[in-house]
Parts: sequence; C-alpha cells; structure tokens
Amino acid sequence: MPVFLFDKIIFGPVKSRRLGVSLGINLLPLDYKYCNFDCIYCECGRTYKNKFKGKKFHDRTEVKQRLEEVLNKMKSENNPPDVITFAGNGEPTMHPDFEGIIDDTVELRNKYFPEAEIAVLSNSTLIRKKTVFKALNKVDENILKLDSANDATLKLINNPPAGFTVSKLTENLKLFNGKLTVQTMFITGTYNGKSVDNTSNKEVEGWINLLKEIKPEKVMIYTIERDTPSANIKKVIPDKLYTIADKAKKAGFKVQVSV
Repeated sequence: MPVFLFDKIIFGPVKSRRLGVSLGINLLPLDYKYCNFDCIYCECGRTYKNKFKGKKFHDRTEVKQRLEEVLNKMKSENNPPDVITFAGNGEPTMHPDFEGIIDDTVELRNKYFPEAEIAVLSNSTLIRKKTVFKALNKVDENILKLDSANDATLKLINNPPAGFTVSKLTENLKLFNGKLTVQTMFITGTYNGKSVDNTSNKEVEGWINLLKEIKPEKVMIYTIERDTPSANIKKVIPDKLYTIADKAKKAGFKVQVSV
C-alpha cells in the first residue's frame, strides 16, 4: 500500500483531526522512516532497520533556524498556529538533542506565538531516558501511545523493541503523575493471518483499567485515516469509537474522539 513521508523538517501548517491548526516538526530523515516501533497501521510505512544509514537526524541548529523562518513568516501573515507538533517520519524522542530542541521551540513559541501550544506525539518507549522525560514535562501536550492492555495485541499491532511490555509501559506512563495525554489507535482486520482487534469488550475493559492506573489528563482515541502498509487493516466505524469513548467517560476520563 502507498505510504506517506514528510519531505521537510518543518511542515504545514495542516488541519489536524486532534490538535487544530498544527505546524509540524520532523526530526527524522526525510527519505525513510526511523522508529523503534513497526506499527502495522503506520502511514509512514514499515520500519526497515537496514535503511538506518548515514546522518539520521537534523542538527539542532538547523531545526531552530528552519522553525524560526516559518514562524516569522506566519507572524507577518497573521497566521497563528494552534499548536507546534513534533511528529514526522518516526519517533521524535530518538533524536539525541531532543531536550535541547524542545527548549529552542519553547523559546521561539514564546517569541512569536505565546498562545500556541507545543505537542509531542510519542510511542512512549524512551520515557525512562532522563533527558526525554524532562523534555516531555516541558511541553503543553505530552501525547503518549497506548494501543492495548494486552501484551500479545500490543506486540502484534506495534512490533515494539524486545522486552517492551504493557507492564513496563504502564509504570513509565505513571511517572508523569497524570501530566500526559494517552492516545490510542483502534483498528480491526487481519495481519499475517492473525486477527487484529483492540475494540473488543475484553480489550477495552483492560485498556480502561490501565487508564485508571495512569490517570491521564486526557485520552485521545482515533482510527486510521490514510493508507497503511498492511492491506487488511480496517478503519473502525465512528459509532464504535464513540461507544468506546462513552465507556472511558463513564470511568471518569476526558475523551477526544477523532473520526
């Protein structure tokens, strides 16, 4: 299936289903996906580690320069973003200067658009890294992935690094003491001959129980929008997403649904 890669360090602004008018920052390579997950639904395609070659990351100084150029232009055009979002072609927290780049972004946001928020979309794998943890506590929207409460389902959907378990993920997410947003991609279908479905009653019940442990400020639930690298992955219908959202709301969580 076709895949989508961001071909610039700074991209947009675009209209985000979850965040509004979003100016994106891609810290990863422009010609291939760089991630420690290999999610079967990822719009950027599969993770091929044999492609991890040469210069993997954009320099901190270049990111700051490009961001200031775009923000300055947006300011002159009176075109404010709602949010500046770290996303792009893989996992942004893998950048070795991630904390410094967050500091630069906070500085430029305060200079040009102090009302805008800063968001990070992360797969939650590097929370234990001190600099990453500090950086994520500096942003307005710390948005962290939790696609299943079941190890087998998480492994099937996300293909995480060896040793990455739901239990470890939960303990890491709890370190934020509630200062985070949990994001969950709901999908159905098949992959490599196996059924994929994190929308079942058992899956949703386990997911809500984990939310009760993590205590996030907000929960974002959504489903696929673009093509996926796995042809048999299916989009979840809106009614199903809203049913899941209602269950989470009854458990006491603020929930945002994107369809």
